[in-house]
Amino acid sequence: MTTQRTPRTLTREFVEALSVEKGEPAWMRAHRERCFAMFEKAPLPRFGPNLSELDFSDLSYYARPVDPVKRWEDLPDELRRTFNALRLPEAEQKALAGLGAQVDSEVVYRSLLDEVRAQGVIFASMDTAVREHPWIRDYFMKAIPAEDNKFAALHGAVWSGGTFIWVPPGVEVSVPLQAYYRMQTEAVGQFEHTLIVAEPGSSVHYIEGCSAPRFARSALHSGMVEIFAKDGAKVRFTTVQNWSKNVYNLNNKRALAHAGATVDWVSGSLGSKVTMLYPTTVLLGPGARTENLSFTFSQDGMWLDSGARALHRAPDTTSRLVSRSVVQGSGRSVFRGTVHVFPHAKGSKAHVECSTLLLTPDAKTETIPILNAETDDVELGHEATVGRVSQDQLFYLMSRGLSQAQAMSLIVNGFVSPILKEIPLEYSIELKGLLEMSFEKAIG
Repeated sequence: MTTQRTPRTLTREFVEALSVEKGEPAWMRAHRERCFAMFEKAPLPRFGPNLSELDFSDLSYYARPVDPVKRWEDLPDELRRTFNALRLPEAEQKALAGLGAQVDSEVVYRSLLDEVRAQGVIFASMDTAVREHPWIRDYFMKAIPAEDNKFAALHGAVWSGGTFIWVPPGVEVSVPLQAYYRMQTEAVGQFEHTLIVAEPGSSVHYIEGCSAPRFARSALHSGMVEIFAKDGAKVRFTTVQNWSKNVYNLNNKRALAHAGATVDWVSGSLGSKVTMLYPTTVLLGPGARTENLSFTFSQDGMWLDSGARALHRAPDTTSRLVSRSVVQGSGRSVFRGTVHVFPHAKGSKAHVECSTLLLTPDAKTETIPILNAETDDVELGHEATVGRVSQDQLFYLMSRGLSQAQAMSLIVNGFVSPILKEIPLEYSIELKGLLEMSFEKAIG
């Protein structure tokens, strides 16, 4: 399988050439150039993990290992085996309204059920959508501007691939849509852009899966997710991430929820060398709601710095941020939960909950909650717990014939079950299997 890739030099000329090659409109080319100028000036984050080992000059910013196909059977054997192992064709047939698959920088496969297409739903690659729907300009990087941080600016300059979803007013997509992102090339950067626009009274559930093989050199994943949930819309965004331990996972995700809208984030994260991810919901209209349920599993050499933010900008809004973290070996887990209630957001309610389970003496964890209310007419709550696996409980399970890895897996699955039960059955089973394999490798 031959991979088309760019030289390891990120320049203004490359950014311009990428836009030209993709046949983008002039506004997108200007947008990329403006973002690149910001990226060059912006500093690295001043908090969290040390990113000094991330070498921007040792990355390919575009790689295309295979051309798009219309049938799984037309993919190269290596990729087909990978997707079959991930059970994507099976999931497409049994549990999904639509499926997209991206390898490195380009979407290689996409499908949508006829009955969903008949509802007027748009489910397209982001590259195609930018060319075919000029009105996307009103949404693209409007929730997350390039000025937000260095990696938002980098993404805006070199993004490629991703998913665009538009759900017409009042339409309910009853079965999830999914996209799967695979990093197949060594020392590559993947920068997919996901944009979801849910019109008033509509609903949609989108699932993204992520994985990568282990290479000797570092890779970068810096995707972006923007969600626009209009009045009364319901959007659920589920992420199942199992990057290899040489991947820097530095994403930006943000939703704007208007009056009566609901935005829910559900995520399971079992991989990467470093993760920095803080999905944010801005509650813009009265009665808007958001819930963020997440679990992370940090192992040797991993630093998972994650959390969630809810910004209450309208009255009678509600947020709930819940995290479960498991830390093994020399892994490190940090949870940052932020709630900000603005002066005019009277009657708002927010709850932040973080629980961590430490499996080994060297495991490290930290909880950094920030609750800021600029009005007294508000209900805020926070709770955090840290504990270790009970040796009595472990001994009891092993005395019943379970191996140490099986017993540990059973305990951890019980600990994260409040999150797993919110993930569709097929994917929660996959996550449980990944947890079991992780314990077998670490203990066995």
